[in-house]
Amino acid sequence: MLAPLLATLILAQPQRLTTFDQLMTALQSGREVRSVVEYAKTTLIIDGKEEKAPEAIGGMKLEAWEYFAKGVIRNEKAYVACSHTVLIAHPRYGHVFNYVRFRIYEDNTVEITARYLTTEKYEVVMDEIFRGKITNGKDKEGVAFFAAG
Repeated sequence: MLAPLLATLILAQPQRLTTFDQLMTALQSGREVRSVVEYAKTTLIIDGKEEKAPEAIGGMKLEAWEYFAKGVIRNEKAYVACSHTVLIAHPRYGHVFNYVRFRIYEDNTVEITARYLTTEKYEVVMDEIFRGKITNGKDKEGVAFFAAG
């Protein structure tokens, strides 16, 4: 009686994905994948200059995604691309669209583009790039992926 309950609880736990290959396997099998990013553990690029990344944490579900093999679109590395846009109320910019794009590369590096766009003309009022690596949960990297059990 206790064994089925324990099995259900274990299977319900999200699985940490620690490599690009594990991420691709989860996505290709139709599993739900979520990201959690500790931005302070990434490199922030603004206007081509490296800045101190904020003490912020964010996440998103990888709902719509595409895989591009090496060389398919003149890309040097294979990667998975996904993005999400949501309307937010920002203290300085008012209501803006928060656009976030992930590029997860075959060498386990990740590039995250974050932009705020005005709701009227879609003008970019904030543009940041974060670069990091997939974490195994025991290192100092800041980009985690989890697949639903």
